[in-house]
Amino acid sequence: MKIIDGKKISNDVLDEIKIVVDERIKNRKKVPHLAAVLVGDDGPSETYVKSKIRACERVGFNSSLFKFDMDISQDELLKEIIKINENQDIDGFIVQLPLPSNIEQEKILTQISPNKDVDGFHPYNYGKMTLGIDTFLPATPAGIVELIKRYKIELSGKKCLVIGRSQIVGLPISILLGQNKSYANATVTVAHSQTKHLDLLCASSNIIISAIGIPNFLKSSMVSDKTVIIDVGISRIEDSTSPRGYKIVGDVDIEDFRDRDIMITPVPGGVGPMTIAMLLQNTLKACQLND
Repeated sequence: MKIIDGKKISNDVLDEIKIVVDERIKNRKKVPHLAAVLVGDDGPSETYVKSKIRACERVGFNSSLFKFDMDISQDELLKEIIKINENQDIDGFIVQLPLPSNIEQEKILTQISPNKDVDGFHPYNYGKMTLGIDTFLPATPAGIVELIKRYKIELSGKKCLVIGRSQIVGLPISILLGQNKSYANATVTVAHSQTKHLDLLCASSNIIISAIGIPNFLKSSMVSDKTVIIDVGISRIEDSTSPRGYKIVGDVDIEDFRDRDIMITPVPGGVGPMTIAMLLQNTLKACQLND
């Protein structure tokens, strides 16, 4: 088993971003500014936002956190989004998901200015991605693509199975890897909860991207040798040996693959750090577009 080290590659990307930021400061250009909108007190969301802020500090970005109570109305939140759109000092911002049940996610995400949509979820940017036009790519799929590029994983003509069809990961990565690009050109199949004979699809695939959020779902018996496995899933499971009472695992039962001839991303330390790195890459791009 060979580990695809997302933590190392994300550090490489952040180091490269910092070089560009230092040069911008030297030339008295604007410092990139990333903002995050957080509604409520969801623990994992707060942890994730804090990790983004730390990453901003590392590369020299400015960052802001707009935190609102759980009972904020949809109209009030929309007004706050408009204010951030109009704030010329902020280059890009994200709305941390999930949002409270009384708020329609799509209405909020479509209110974000496409020029500041560094999460890549606005229909304008999503459409450009689908057409293969340069734009802000959704951060997690962009991180997967970056891992594929930097590990020189050959996909042209290969069978790629994407397990999960979410608009955040499954659908966009299936689009990106099926495009006529140097890093892609795969033959992509998208599987989901209604897919029959998933085990046969796994066994016949050269690369598997799992994004279903079922802990330890993918077993060694389902996969052929030489397969590349990208584990996007992240789940908490009880662990009495941990001080926190739980541990973080992915969709892949990685211990089951120890003696197998495969490449695999670990959880944690795989796709997660890449998501943050590509979010900052998008923010730098947004800032550069305003030069």
